Amino acid sequence: MSASPDVLALIPHRPPFLFVDEIVSESADGLVAKRTLRADEDFYQGHYPGAPITPGVLLCEAVFQTGALYMARSMTGQGGPAGGVPLLAKINDVRFRNPVYPGETIVIEVKKKETLGGFTMMSGSIKSGDKRVLSVDFSVAWKVPAATPAS
Repeated sequence: MSASPDVLALIPHRPPFLFVDEIVSESADGLVAKRTLRADEDFYQGHYPGAPITPGVLLCEAVFQTGALYMARSMTGQGGPAGGVPLLAKINDVRFRNPVYPGETIVIEVKKKETLGGFTMMSGSIKSGDKRVLSVDFSVAWKVPAATPAS
């Protein structure tokens, strides 16, 4: 499965560094998304050959991208993201509980805890079926990037 138009319209991430396929549901204080990990993904060739497992850092990235989707959706009611990008500011208490293998579909959930000084603090979690995969607390800011000098 490839990313839904909703996902592509809301955040700047693109394959091969997009780890959310679709938005499942949303509320005023959170968002739930899904991602199916395909066996042909490049990272499985090196992590680990013969016994592939999804890298934990990429699972965290799926949570952070879901948080970015939540922020973009929240900002849509306030005039939209205006060309900004989500910038990860802080990661706390990452807990890995179970591995994720090629072919699994994960459900990613983020919840807003509070917004303070331009930063949105969130909690995130991933499940695969009935098993808990990870939990993490993190903070994100939405920033308009500065122009980069031409090389």
